[in-house]
Amino acid sequence: MKKIINTSSAPAPIGPYNQAVLIKDTLYISGQIPIDPATGALVEGDIKKETKQSMENLKAILSEADMTFENVVKTSIFIKDMHQFSEINEVYGAYFNTDTAPARETVEVANLPKFVNVEISMIAIK
Repeated sequence: MKKIINTSSAPAPIGPYNQAVLIKDTLYISGQIPIDPATGALVEGDIKKETKQSMENLKAILSEADMTFENVVKTSIFIKDMHQFSEINEVYGAYFNTDTAPARETVEVANLPKFVNVEISMIAIK
C-alpha cells in the first residue's frame, strides 16, 4: 500500500502529483525545482543557488519520510544547459559521501516546469 508524503518545508506540487510516494521501504520523490517553499518564489539567476534550493527541497521531503541523503539509491538530474554541469555537480556532490553516492543520470532537456534550469528527482530506500 502506498503512503503519500508531503511537507510544507518543500514546495507544494504544481500539478496533479505528490511530493513523494512511499511504498514499503522505497520512497519515490517527484522532481524538485528551485522554488523557495517559504515564499513560493523561484530562485533564479545563479545555477548554484538554484541547485542548492532543489537539493534543500529534496532534503525536506527525505526528512518528512524519516530518511536522509544516505538513503538515496538513484537520482535523476534534468538541466537546460550541459555547460552548467560542473557547477550543478559541485553543489549536488556536497550532499553525498563520494564512497556511498547513489546511481545517477544527468540529462540536458529543452525545457522544464516554470522554465527553470534544473530539476532533480530521487529514489530512496530505508
